[in-house]
Amino acid sequence: MNGRVIADRYTIGSLISQGGMGQVWKAYDERLGRPVAVKLLRPDRLHGDGAEELRRRFLREAQVTARVDHPGLVTVHDLGADGEDLYLVMQYLDGADLADHLAEHAPYPWPWAVAVGAQLCAILAAVHAVPVVHRDLKPRNVVVRPDGTVTVLDLGIASVLDSDTTRLTRTGAVIGSPAYMAPEQALSGVVGPRTDLYALGVVLHELIGGSVPFTAPTDVGVLHRHVYDPPQPLRELRPEVPPPLESLVLRLLAKDQADRPVGAAEVHRELVALLPLRAPDGAHLSAQFDPTRPFLRPCSPWPETGTSPRPRAAARPRTLDVADEVERVKRLLDAGQATQAVDVLGGLLPAVAAEQGEGSPVARVLRKQYAQTLLGVGEYARALPELRRLAEDRVREAGPADPQALQFRYEAGQCLEQLGEYASALGEYRAVLAYAENPYAGMNLRQGLEIRRREAQMRLALGDRPGARQALSALLPQAEHLHGRGHPFTEEIRVTLSRL
Repeated sequence: MNGRVIADRYTIGSLISQGGMGQVWKAYDERLGRPVAVKLLRPDRLHGDGAEELRRRFLREAQVTARVDHPGLVTVHDLGADGEDLYLVMQYLDGADLADHLAEHAPYPWPWAVAVGAQLCAILAAVHAVPVVHRDLKPRNVVVRPDGTVTVLDLGIASVLDSDTTRLTRTGAVIGSPAYMAPEQALSGVVGPRTDLYALGVVLHELIGGSVPFTAPTDVGVLHRHVYDPPQPLRELRPEVPPPLESLVLRLLAKDQADRPVGAAEVHRELVALLPLRAPDGAHLSAQFDPTRPFLRPCSPWPETGTSPRPRAAARPRTLDVADEVERVKRLLDAGQATQAVDVLGGLLPAVAAEQGEGSPVARVLRKQYAQTLLGVGEYARALPELRRLAEDRVREAGPADPQALQFRYEAGQCLEQLGEYASALGEYRAVLAYAENPYAGMNLRQGLEIRRREAQMRLALGDRPGARQALSALLPQAEHLHGRGHPFTEEIRVTLSRL
C-alpha cells in the first residue's frame, strides 16, 4: 500500500490506525503540497455480506462530517472512488489521541479533565444542532493537539437522525463501544443528544478516576452494568476532586436520560465555571498538550438558537415562473442534490403562497415536497412544523382517520423522536395506531408493525421497561409471521427483549 497513488493525487504513506470500518493512512496531497489523512474501506470488508452497508456508512461519514462546521471536528477535504476502493481525504492532525495522552500523563490532573470535557461539549453542541448523534465518543476518537485543543474524529457511525440510518443499525449488532455505551443505546439502539452526554460522563470518569466506571469479562456483562449498576462517585477515588464536578459526572451517568443535563451547552457552562479563565500572574504557557490552555481565551459553543441554522434561501428570479422552479427542483433531486433543492423550495413556497394562497393546490404540493425533502436531508426541526400543518389541513378536510393525515402525523412523530422529544413522539405514534390498528388505515401490515416497534422504543427511551417488554413480546410473534424468524426486523426485537 505504501507509495500507492489514490485518484492520481494522494500518495499513501504509513498506516495511522485501523478500525472496524476502515484504515486511515498518512498521505501526501501532490496537488496542494500538504500532508493529509486518507481513509479507505478495509480491504477485507469490500466484498461479501454487509459490504454494501459498509459503503453506505462510509459515504455517510463524509456527508455528516461536512455538514458540521466546527474547528473541533476534523475537516473533510475530498471524497471519491479509486477503482473499487472508496476513499475519504481528511485534515491531517498532529498530536496524540486522548487514550495515549492519558497513559502518558497519569494521573490526569482534574483541571485537564474538565478542560477536555468542556471542549468536547463545545463540539457536541455544534454536532447536536445538525442534528447528529456521534454514538461512539471515546478517548481513541479524540486527538489532543500540541496547542491544547481537542479534535473529535470518526463520525462514521454517527446517526444522522433519519430512517435510512435507523435501518443501517437494525441488525441486532451492537453499534458503538460497550464501555462508553448509554443504557438506552445498549437496550434498544434509541439514541439522542443525551446519549453522547452519557459517553462524555464515562470519558470524564476515566480521565479522573483512572478507568471506565463499568468493566466485566464480556461485552454483555459491561452492557448489563451500564443498565443496572450505579457508578462509583469520583471523590471516593480522588478526594481532591471538587464536589460540583463529582455531582456533574454522576448526573451525566444517570440511567434515565431525563435525569441527565439538558444539553452540551449546559454541561459546558458548568465545566468552565470550574476552570481558571486566565493564567495566573507569571504563568508559563508554552507547555505542549495542556488542554487547559484554550480556556485562557474564549472557547465556548456557538449561541443557542433552538434549532440548527437555516440555510440561506435561494435567490428568486424577479419574475417567478413556478413551473420552471418546480422543474429545477426535480432536476436537483434526480441528481442527488437534495440540500440545494431545499433552498429552492424554501424560497419558492412562500412566494407561491403569497401569490396563489396558502391553500392553493400548488402551494400544498410544494409544502409536501418541501417537508419530504427536509426529512431527506435530516432537517427535522424545520420539517416538523410543515408536517404538522399538512396533517392539520388533511384532518380538517377528511377527518382524523384520513390515511394521508396519519402518514403526516407518523412522519412528525419520527421528527420528534429524532429530536429527542420522546414523550411527544410516543403521543404521535399512539394517535396514529388508534386509527390505523384494525385495519391499518391506508397502511400495510409492515408499516403498522414498524409504528408499534417505534412506540415500544419510545417507552424504553422514557424508562418504561415493563411497558416496552410487554409491547415487544406481543409484537415478536407477528413479526415472525410476517418477516420470518431470521429477518433483521424480527431479530432486532428478539435482541432487545433479551437485553431487557
